[in-house]
Amino acid sequence: MDVGKAFLLGIVQGLTEFLPISSSGHLVLGKHLLGLHEQGIEFEVFVHFGTLLAVLTIFSKDIGHLFKAFFGIFSASFREKGLRGYYQENADFRLLIFLVVASVPAAILGLSLQDQIETAFSSPRFACSMLIITAVILFLTRFVRKTGESLTLRNTLMMGIAQAVAILPGISRSGATISTGLYQKVDGPEAARFSFLLAVPAVLGATAIKSVELVESGVGGDMFMQLAVGMIAAYIAGFLAIESLLAIVGRGKLYWFAPYCLLVGVLGLIFIK
Repeated sequence: MDVGKAFLLGIVQGLTEFLPISSSGHLVLGKHLLGLHEQGIEFEVFVHFGTLLAVLTIFSKDIGHLFKAFFGIFSASFREKGLRGYYQENADFRLLIFLVVASVPAAILGLSLQDQIETAFSSPRFACSMLIITAVILFLTRFVRKTGESLTLRNTLMMGIAQAVAILPGISRSGATISTGLYQKVDGPEAARFSFLLAVPAVLGATAIKSVELVESGVGGDMFMQLAVGMIAAYIAGFLAIESLLAIVGRGKLYWFAPYCLLVGVLGLIFIK
């Protein structure tokens, strides 16, 4: 892969990561159309890290509150109230607990099925099939009646399970997690915010594992350049895409993306052999 193709795929990743059309599925299809057949998912992990940086930039205030809530467990107030009292009174600490619990399913699935997942990333037809499933998931949100439920341990765990399933290329992570929140009557913007924050530990963990593997394998400077260019492109495109999705979810129009996913999935199955 040359730098130009890395930049193009980084843009694709950034635009599709937050729009519920599966960034991983588009990367698999993009690599197929560009004739890139190298094995492994290092490039996917690093461009995902670029979009993670966009999340950290836009939600820096929320993340700061989460750090403050974590370090609050060492305070006199925590010792006075105890874990239960601190949990009940501190909304940021509750959100932190929800994020930790919801991150467990993806961690278990990603570590236990790593080889199978990498194999899935080499199959564009599999990604197309999963895009059709994403279309169904998104379309069904049209029939969800809004009630504005708050985040709870139960509904955030369900969103975490959805994120674990979305490890598969073609299943949109943002689409699956936000849709799952909507199915459980969670307020749309709140579900989207949790979805973005939930990506942080998952992508950090995957990037850390792959970074160690890259260092141990002695990857040359050319590949690191490609990874860096793709990551920067994904950051810029991802930053621009986040606000768009927040507005669309706020209007209750997540299902708008269903026809696109269906079209790409069906056309891919027809024309890709």
